[in-house]
Amino acid sequence: MHKVIYDTDPGVDDAMALLFLHRHPNIDLLGVTTVFGNASVDTTTRNALFLKREWNIPCPVARGASVTFDPSRHERPWPTMVHGHNGLGDIDVPDTIDLPADPRPAYQFIIDTVRANPGEVTLVAVGRMTNLALALKHDPEIASLVKDVVIMGGNFYVPGNVTPVAEANIHGDPEAADFVMTAAWKVVVVGLDVTSITTMSRSYLADMAKAGGPSVQLLADLSQSYIDFYKHAVEDGMMVHDSCACVYVVAPELFDTIEGAVRVVCGGIADGQTIVKPDGRRFPPGDWDNLPSQIVCTGIRSQPVVDLIRDVILGKVKH
Repeated sequence: MHKVIYDTDPGVDDAMALLFLHRHPNIDLLGVTTVFGNASVDTTTRNALFLKREWNIPCPVARGASVTFDPSRHERPWPTMVHGHNGLGDIDVPDTIDLPADPRPAYQFIIDTVRANPGEVTLVAVGRMTNLALALKHDPEIASLVKDVVIMGGNFYVPGNVTPVAEANIHGDPEAADFVMTAAWKVVVVGLDVTSITTMSRSYLADMAKAGGPSVQLLADLSQSYIDFYKHAVEDGMMVHDSCACVYVVAPELFDTIEGAVRVVCGGIADGQTIVKPDGRRFPPGDWDNLPSQIVCTGIRSQPVVDLIRDVILGKVKH
């Protein structure tokens, strides 16, 4: 069993990834931690509680960071054109959900859960890395106690999606991302190199909803405006960014990877750019030296990944 904490900012593709984690028979979802990003942290926490309720997910939800790791950074507007004003494609979501959130802030929930399960917890982070950075800052020793960290973010050999060089999750809090990438734990970076070529069509999702009943119909409903948004890049479908990171946890063989130290540019016109120094490549002394070697995904078997997402969500994958 993979014990997972899901750090997320729901978010449309976040919702699909949550249902995947909840329904995979080999994943023990220990908790959901929320962060600002696709919407304010109040909204992303409300959305996480809404999905917990609708999909009967038993794990706790802990509210996370509302500002960047370096609080002097200026917040940008929420990406309402991507995820809608309410973060879930503007489907009908109640203003408040009659479920309590965990009383701890997300970073403390992460610390406590990791310490209670030493060497066993995988952190799957698909939003800004702020909660992970705060957990590391408050308790640096957890780096040696976490099994691994799988993040959706970054781009290495393809363009960014919010600037020519930066991906949205990293660009939203570059200091946090650099702190996480350079810490002494194993990070797997599942970025645009693989997620931007892994798409699910509207008709494929509709067929899933037909087979999966009301819970999957909810997923299809909240994804419709997201698919509309992607018409500039995908023919009547959507990129399943966050689910790709979740698939890596259970099926890493579907990915091609390289290893090397990763840094994040903080400031200037390349703010948020992720840069890997591949192991074995020689350069003069520089800012990548003596840092942990992380895993960077560079290739993916897209259709098997999409089919696995479908099969897990429809309950076709057994132990």
